[in-house]
Amino acid sequence: TPESVDAIQHLGGTILGSSRGHQEPAEMVATLRRHKIRLLFVIGGDGTFAGAHAISQECERQGQKISIIGIPKTIDNDIYFTETTFGYVTAVEEARKVLGHAHVEARASWNGVSLVKLMGRDSGFIAAGATIASGDVNFCLIPELPIVPDGPDGLLARLERRLDRKHHALVVVAEGAGQKLIASSEPADKDASGNVVYENIGTYLKGRIKDYFSRKDKPVSVRYFDPSYEIRSCPANASDSAYCLLLGQNAVHAGMAGKTDMFVGYWNQHHIHVPLAAAINRRKRLDTRGQLWQTILTTLE
Repeated sequence: TPESVDAIQHLGGTILGSSRGHQEPAEMVATLRRHKIRLLFVIGGDGTFAGAHAISQECERQGQKISIIGIPKTIDNDIYFTETTFGYVTAVEEARKVLGHAHVEARASWNGVSLVKLMGRDSGFIAAGATIASGDVNFCLIPELPIVPDGPDGLLARLERRLDRKHHALVVVAEGAGQKLIASSEPADKDASGNVVYENIGTYLKGRIKDYFSRKDKPVSVRYFDPSYEIRSCPANASDSAYCLLLGQNAVHAGMAGKTDMFVGYWNQHHIHVPLAAAINRRKRLDTRGQLWQTILTTLE
């Protein structure tokens, strides 16, 4: 009812709930038909959009006139053909708070190192956004670039030089970065949706840092922060709240106009209609030759 959803914009998390795993498109279409639903809004990221596209194709196969409209909601900001996704800006804001606390901890100890792992499986937008918003980060490690820990210009040697100069450092790593360093010879585990479960790059780097300086007989104090779901479970900030309303209105207009198999994107200050097929089976990744990353490089170390 309108009353039951009157104030949900002030809440974090998800009102509808979420799940992982495969459901048969034919069964889902049958459920829509049984409840006489002719308009379905699907909210989520690339996996959700792949499911929405499959439902739309099944509707077409059965000759059912059911509109399927996607709304891009993921803090990873990795959906193609939209400049930003709902939740990303809020996540960056929350991540920046964690970086502020981690920076204080690093400065509190002689040769203090704070290592913060942030979400971002295959795209480093959260790590990059929080880094540039913080202004205190010395090393930012993202999935788009390999991590080179060893050698005279490797991460560990550069961290050592940073500590020799300033005696504290703040390191940010995206969860999907450096996976080749810790890849197992065993087949990788997968979650219910078929996504590979990544190894923990945060604890790996923490161990490498402590071992490196121990062998050099240099005392360091390494503190590890993993805010994980904390940065995505909070209420939306002002920017995301306004953005979500606009996405919702445009999605409703598209559905009521009879559009289907599409999602509402945002491009060049305009809300646009994008075929779901254009955004699935690929991820938007950070352009390491673009302005954002090149600006970040000027702030590091």
